[in-house]
Amino acid sequence: MGCAGCSVDSNGTPRGCGSKGHCSTGRCNKMNTYDWLSNLDFQDPSEYKMVEVSFKNGARKDFFRTNPRVNAITGDLVAVEAGNGYDIGRISLSGELVRLQMKKKRLDEDRVTGKVIRIANRRDLERLDEARSRETPSMIKARAIARTLDLEMKIGDVEYQGDNRKATFYYTADGRVDFRELVRIYANEFRVKIEMRQIGSRQESARIGGLGPCGRELCCSTWLSDFKSVSTSAARYQNLAINQTKLSGQCGRLKCCLNYELDSYLDALETFPKKAEKIRTAHHAYELIKTDIFKGLMYYMQMMERGRGPIISIHKDRVKEILELNRKKEYPDELGAGNYVTVAQETDDLDFEDVTGQIELPVRKRKGGRRRNRSNRQGRKEQQAHDQSSKKKSNGRSGSKEKNKFKGRKNRNRKRPPGKSS
Repeated sequence: MGCAGCSVDSNGTPRGCGSKGHCSTGRCNKMNTYDWLSNLDFQDPSEYKMVEVSFKNGARKDFFRTNPRVNAITGDLVAVEAGNGYDIGRISLSGELVRLQMKKKRLDEDRVTGKVIRIANRRDLERLDEARSRETPSMIKARAIARTLDLEMKIGDVEYQGDNRKATFYYTADGRVDFRELVRIYANEFRVKIEMRQIGSRQESARIGGLGPCGRELCCSTWLSDFKSVSTSAARYQNLAINQTKLSGQCGRLKCCLNYELDSYLDALETFPKKAEKIRTAHHAYELIKTDIFKGLMYYMQMMERGRGPIISIHKDRVKEILELNRKKEYPDELGAGNYVTVAQETDDLDFEDVTGQIELPVRKRKGGRRRNRSNRQGRKEQQAHDQSSKKKSNGRSGSKEKNKFKGRKNRNRKRPPGKSS
């Protein structure tokens, strides 16, 4: 079994994409939409004159006008008009469902100018297979060229047009990138018309695809079409640890699935008491440390000056009663029917012998460290010897000068003998 993205052998038989015949799972066409109208056996007299065509197995979708001379139905590979040639895609939706999709994407019919030319023939499929085979080598070469120009951008995906006349490079960047020189180099290297399109990190993950920590394919590459903002408050409401590595998806942003069950958690939290961080009894004060939304339990720890007090789980209804008493300056003697939670459990006896401290492993020291220490010591000794020699020389020079000065003074003070003139 094969699809438009699967290669064929010399006999024209599709080789398949490795999904073992399960192309209906969504991998061969990522953003599938179930066309339930195509399965109904009746003729629609007022058929909608628009179709939805997916390119590169659902990585990109667009709307085109139907041609009355072309009898194409949902699932057929067709050639459609492009800016400078034609492209090959598969009809993913037809009929009234296309009207609903256009309304969802807020697209008017007047803005749709492209038309369906014909049903793709054998030559079109061969050129499409040739275009798909050029995408991966082109992406690797494009990344190397962008790195040589020191551009702060990442080429995420490359898509060739069905007739091999145009190539679209999808890239991600933090800011604006001046790629005028880059486009000229790409045009000389790949000999096609170049189009640069900037996308976000989530759109990049949707085009590339992959598996999430849940074991299923990424939602953004299979069915999720609109991206909503996700904040860390969604994780706090669900009592999740704020761990950036665990809460982030493959795009580097917070996971979209954090919003799926957020409404259920918010509805459940409305039944819990407000401002219940601290409660008091006649003998002790307790502080809230955890809330179990599913069981309706609230975990409190006894506040102590030193150490850690016991942890008690109390039902939310009992907490409401205690809070009401505390507002009236009344304190119950006990919390009520609560379960004590063991903080630390005693370890069982080990079956093996504890040999800690009896066996010492040899520690290997780096030779480089010794060499460095030796060189440092030798350098210090040479520096000390040099300093001592310089001190001796300076002392010798200063002593000779003082002696000469002293001799001169003696000569000047000596009396000249009579009868001699200078």
